[in-house]
Amino acid sequence: MQLKVKQIIAILQQDLPTLFEKDISYNIYSQDILFRDPVNKFKGKFNYRIIFWTLRFHGQLFFTEIAFDLHDVCESQEKTILATWTVRGVLRVPWKARLFFNGYSTYKLNSDGFIYEHIDTWDREPGEILKQFFRKGE
Repeated sequence: MQLKVKQIIAILQQDLPTLFEKDISYNIYSQDILFRDPVNKFKGKFNYRIIFWTLRFHGQLFFTEIAFDLHDVCESQEKTILATWTVRGVLRVPWKARLFFNGYSTYKLNSDGFIYEHIDTWDREPGEILKQFFRKGE
């Protein structure tokens, strides 16, 4: 299992920084993966794929710049991986509003070594993030 955890960490380190540009690897996730963040909750690998497609689509449509800065990925406890990150971007609006928030993702592994749960936690409320869309950027 320890080797499997190291492999999953390596895949996450490779996939996450470019998630707004290209698709991720889905072979590390279980068929019944549960995803939850402060505004969404989905179950199943098909829905999980749609989440990432939607992130890329909206990232390209609404932002002139968008980045997912991955700070760390590590095993925080047995069968649990923690990734810390920052999302930052510049909205495609005349006032060039800037988006910025930090968060962390908690991934839980089943006994077969697949991620069955992905929970995102943000450092601020969704409404506070949305307010950034209306502020003038620098």
